[in-house]
Amino acid sequence: MEPKWDDLRVFLAVARSESISGAGKVLRMDAATVGRRIARLEEQLDAALFAKSPQGYALTPVGERLVTHAVRAEQAVGQAITDLRGEADTLTGTIRIGAPDGAANFLLPQVCAEITQEHPTLEIQIVALPRVFSLSKREADMAVGVSAPTAGRLSVQKIADYKLHLAASEIYLAKHPPIQTPDDLRGHRTIGYIPDMIFDKELDYLAETGADPVTLASNSVSVQFNWIRTGAGVGVAHDFALPSAPNVKRVLADHISLSRSFYLIRHIDDRRVRRLNLFADLLVKSMQRQIAILEATS
Repeated sequence: MEPKWDDLRVFLAVARSESISGAGKVLRMDAATVGRRIARLEEQLDAALFAKSPQGYALTPVGERLVTHAVRAEQAVGQAITDLRGEADTLTGTIRIGAPDGAANFLLPQVCAEITQEHPTLEIQIVALPRVFSLSKREADMAVGVSAPTAGRLSVQKIADYKLHLAASEIYLAKHPPIQTPDDLRGHRTIGYIPDMIFDKELDYLAETGADPVTLASNSVSVQFNWIRTGAGVGVAHDFALPSAPNVKRVLADHISLSRSFYLIRHIDDRRVRRLNLFADLLVKSMQRQIAILEATS
């Protein structure tokens, strides 16, 4: 018996959530039913698709191969529905974006709100994780990265450059010695990444500032920004995040200014999927526009 699309849909949900219960929540199906569907699919294929581990359900080599075919089936079904509805230029269904949490918290909400105003039946999921996404495992339909990968079957498009500066809250600056030159940073409490959890060399900001070693550290840039906002110390902040915290001011802006880039990363097979191409085009243009607006008002 050939696998049915509905079973492949369940399989993809488990592969993406790495758990039976997580897939059940996404599918609005009880976990026992999800488990039975996976067992039935494995019986039909005469192969184990998942290996259960303390971290959850990990794909076996057979499962990894099936993901590619299941995603193609998912895309074909989505495109067929769009075509039958005569909505070639209208986005529907669900699209999941993976992004580092700085972009996910301070940039993508505005970007996605703008896109859904034009496409109200589109559902967008933002997965904010402080690590590199695996598109080969289909953790997301596409990802925003801070560097361009050089390996894997991926297509990479530069989105835009963005700026970062040292920043501190007015509360902190009022209570501590003035910072007028880079040498004045010595002795100030420094906020930044946990050194051994920097997942991309482009995030090693403080190495370029001459600031003291980090005393308040997190793998999340959102936690770092909240420390800055509440007056805990001095840290590097995205310029596009500053409008969300009017009490946070740039520090040594004339001396220290960092520039980085965002890239849109997609699985190379997805270039043939019209709805993903349309969404990617909207995403890139909206991110460029929002970065320009937010940096100009920061």
